[in-house]
Amino acid sequence: MIPAYYDILLRRLPGEGLFVKRIVRGVSWTAALLSDGQAGVAMHTLGETRPRMFETLEGLPAAEAARAALSWNLEEAGEGMAVVNACYNRAARIDALGCVYTGSALEGVELAGRTVGFVGHLVKHSGITEELLAPVKEYFILEREPKPGDYPDTACEALLPRCDLVVITGSAAVNKTMPRMLELAKNAEVILTGPTVSLCPELRELGIRRLNGCAITDAAGMLDKIVRERCSVNAFCRHFTLG
Repeated sequence: MIPAYYDILLRRLPGEGLFVKRIVRGVSWTAALLSDGQAGVAMHTLGETRPRMFETLEGLPAAEAARAALSWNLEEAGEGMAVVNACYNRAARIDALGCVYTGSALEGVELAGRTVGFVGHLVKHSGITEELLAPVKEYFILEREPKPGDYPDTACEALLPRCDLVVITGSAAVNKTMPRMLELAKNAEVILTGPTVSLCPELRELGIRRLNGCAITDAAGMLDKIVRERCSVNAFCRHFTLG
């Protein structure tokens, strides 16, 4: 049985008639370039202990290649999510949905007195500053590669049910932790943020209040940059919030 998060993305996938022209594995990001020139990105996630679903995604119809997001070969899953985002995260499509540009994943969100859980090291990223978080009661950072002060991501079972606001990195969709994080945060206000987030309105059926993602507007520049160095993709995209 396909978890609801992925089932929604694959069943509602736009982009009929498109195929995958190129897959690029960068230092921090994996990118997919489609036949119409639109690119999508996802976090480059290490892990090839399992066989691939497809020998290569290049040349496949986008709808077929997108199913690689289900792969337990996490490198391939990143490729699949990049294809998904190349289909969903298009500036013209997002504008038509009435999405707005925001500088912060938490813009307009009431924070005073709240307990906040961050899945991923999102503080100082996505427009989330320590100053912005000054009014909160407390916050937790759960991270797969924890830095000083962070909790390991395994603490999610204990900490997320205590939160009334949970902000989840979109890369949780690649490493397959997204469904469990959403379940643990079912009683909280949930925001997904980052370039790996798919701007699919139907995801809000899962109790997600806000999707904060981006549309690549300079595919050539982005592809050149990500293969050379660990970097942000902010210079090559427009950021949008849906919800």
